[in-house]
Amino acid sequence: MLRNNVVLAIFKRNVQSYFSGVLGYLFIVVFVVAGAFAAFNQQFFANNQANLDQLTLWYPLLLLFIIPAITMSVWADEKKMGTDELLFTLPASDVEVLLGKFFAVLAVYTIALLFSVTHILVLLRIGNPDIGLMFTTYFGYWLAGASLLAAGMFASALTSSTTVAFVLGTAICAIPIFIGQVAPTNNLVQGLSLVTQFQDFGTGVLPLGSILYFISLAVMMLYLNRVLITRRHWSSQEQNSMGLQFLARTVSLAVILISVNVIVSYGSSRIDMTNEKVFSLSQTTKDLISKIDDKNPVTMEAFISPDVAREYVPIRKRLIGLLREYNQIGGKKLQVRFVDVVPFSKEEEEARLLNITPQQVQTERGGRAYVDTIFMGAVVKSGTDEVVIPFFNVGTPIEYELTRSIRTVSKDDRLTVGILNTDANIFGGFNMAAGGNQPPWLIVSELKKQYRVQQVSPDSPISDTEYDVLIAVLPSSLTQPQLKNLVDYVKKGKPTLICDDPLPVFGGGRGIQAAPRMPKPSPGGGMMGMRQPPPTPKADEGRLTSLLNVLQIAWNNGEVVFDYFNPHPEFSEVVRPELIFITPKSGTRGAFNLDSNITSGLQEILTFFPGSIRPRKGRDLNFEPLLRTGPNSGLLDWGEITSPFFNSIRIAQDPPRQIDSDAHVLAAHITSTSKSKEKNINVIFVADADLISDELFNIRERQAFGLKIDNVTFLLNCVDQLAGDDSYIALRKRRSKHRTLTLVERETSVFVKERNEEREKATKDAEAKLQDARDRLKAEREKIEQDKALNSRTKQIMLRMAEENEKRRLEVDEANIELEKQQQVAKIKARTERQIREIEDRIRWYAILVPPFPAILLGICFLFFRTTNENQNISPDRRLKK
Repeated sequence: MLRNNVVLAIFKRNVQSYFSGVLGYLFIVVFVVAGAFAAFNQQFFANNQANLDQLTLWYPLLLLFIIPAITMSVWADEKKMGTDELLFTLPASDVEVLLGKFFAVLAVYTIALLFSVTHILVLLRIGNPDIGLMFTTYFGYWLAGASLLAAGMFASALTSSTTVAFVLGTAICAIPIFIGQVAPTNNLVQGLSLVTQFQDFGTGVLPLGSILYFISLAVMMLYLNRVLITRRHWSSQEQNSMGLQFLARTVSLAVILISVNVIVSYGSSRIDMTNEKVFSLSQTTKDLISKIDDKNPVTMEAFISPDVAREYVPIRKRLIGLLREYNQIGGKKLQVRFVDVVPFSKEEEEARLLNITPQQVQTERGGRAYVDTIFMGAVVKSGTDEVVIPFFNVGTPIEYELTRSIRTVSKDDRLTVGILNTDANIFGGFNMAAGGNQPPWLIVSELKKQYRVQQVSPDSPISDTEYDVLIAVLPSSLTQPQLKNLVDYVKKGKPTLICDDPLPVFGGGRGIQAAPRMPKPSPGGGMMGMRQPPPTPKADEGRLTSLLNVLQIAWNNGEVVFDYFNPHPEFSEVVRPELIFITPKSGTRGAFNLDSNITSGLQEILTFFPGSIRPRKGRDLNFEPLLRTGPNSGLLDWGEITSPFFNSIRIAQDPPRQIDSDAHVLAAHITSTSKSKEKNINVIFVADADLISDELFNIRERQAFGLKIDNVTFLLNCVDQLAGDDSYIALRKRRSKHRTLTLVERETSVFVKERNEEREKATKDAEAKLQDARDRLKAEREKIEQDKALNSRTKQIMLRMAEENEKRRLEVDEANIELEKQQQVAKIKARTERQIREIEDRIRWYAILVPPFPAILLGICFLFFRTTNENQNISPDRRLKK
């Protein structure tokens, strides 16, 4: 029977002894400062995320320092001072002594961790962190440290030297920290890894299985401590027998704890503490499952590789966890079957037959590069329908994909989406420009998971009864009769999504040939050696005049929008302004229309060389903007952004840009009002076709470059809204909020704006100097031509010589002017970078130097009161007289 008063007495004794000197406070200060260095490093500012991911990354290694520092004197000092015998002769059991000391070191570690909470205060000062995420992160820190404290105490019990105890403690604590690197793909070994068990806490989740792991580790190490301190009771004759007996007990306890952890982790639940609750099933999903018809149950077959690359371990873990929740909630209506797909097995053959697509993933193990084949897909089917999810990638919204598939197969009918055939070749096929067959765009397979998708020919009137939504990408490439069919369909009030683009670059740049101002490609058909028939001209010369008149909007098919705003500092020098990030962080209040079901809740969209649309004056249609650029944006004419290149065009690298301080509309929902002449108009016009291209689709799927963009979500929301089915929209937008370092963005944006203005000025100065050089050539020509004393032959000779001389001078001037411009731009860039670095360094040093102050002040106050008390107890006769 444990006596709490005895445990408490030992607890107080050890805590007081730890803080009786400077060393305890010094360790806390070093711990807090080291944590600040890890949390607020350069990568922290490059990521621009208001979280403690960098500290979480380094925290296991930080524990290798702080844990042995706290525990090294627990038993070693007792042995060195000879007080261990006195301690064990007190009326206290071994377990009471052990628990008293463990709670004491746990209290010291907790106090050190509480002092480091100033990291969260710093985040609150410079950003808007998720408080739920901060709680789970710190709870994970506390649990991980608590479990290793018992290991550090075990090391201290092995020796009477605190130095040796520190080294042994580091070595023992390193075992659970680094064991995961021994076998990166082995599930059992990964389950024993502290780093693996620690991961979920850093995402805002409290996994009950991981909590049990840390408790089990602490229990195991405390038991080993008890074995060591009870050895003094063994007689010399019992040493061997008792040692074998306790070894068997220890092994048995380890097996029991590991088995319990494996069993519990298989079906363990997790508590989602994030603000957006993105790691738990939504009420929408639960309601959908409850409505599944008992006569048409749904089956989910998940084909998952048992061993995956390290980068995919969190996705695999979350996928399995969510599937178990589906299984628990579904009952007889929804059953989940898990299939482990091992290479060259029958399960792999089954997965491939069901069109589950494996992913080739390059990973690193032991310093060597490997390519792993990973299966992580699912088939959702009922008695009436079937949906295949080929692969769950890093950026795949798992719950949305599964819930959408359940709803699709549990309904008898799907809505129909028609995709108009244009030069965008959405459905793929033979492409003369590419010189071969092209696969369908990835968005087609995405739409097929929810809708029936059909090709629509523009060569004949479009049926107004077959399609619930019509999608037209690059209708500017249509001929006059084809465009008339589209316009007639829109006039009938049929829901239509239109995506056109002044400068499409999809397909690795092949889309440029389909730009509205480029001629249509020749239809081919000519025999060898014969001339091909001329291409059919585009309707309205690619201006979409007849369609724009119906929609009452203005769109210039040769005008490209640019925006200097870039929320990702790490890409500031590689992403040009024509690659526009749409986000509320740009400073535009209506970057996403918060009143629209389509865009409210979106966080970031990336567009390539988009156009701009504007409502016309005197319109009677409702014009609802959906996407807007930031205030540091402007427009580029076709001649500024492009230049001729053989039979095509190329994009200018550094065109002259002039900010017009307007937020340009890139997408809008256009509908009829009660006063409209054209009734029931329901069109969404997006001035960028690249927004749904495979390039941006892949960025979203893989979260390439760390980007979490909502391009696909936006398009699917548009289709759902037009189809009148918004049941998925809320679920589709459900993900963690993009929380950035708002203070850093606000302070650095001033310098970025100044840099852009000075760069524009440098470009204009260069253009002016080039114009002066051209004017000199023109003046020289006019002077020769107006000289009446010269005959025509002499004039021709002198003109030719003058042109050659001026041409050489012009070439030299152009090279010098361009060099001078580049040097000036480089200076501007260097100065701006220094200013930004100064801001980041100032905030970084603030974040590093402020956290240890509370611990330092507490230590100074304690030493002051201690010195005062000691002086009060000294007799006046014994004090040094001056």
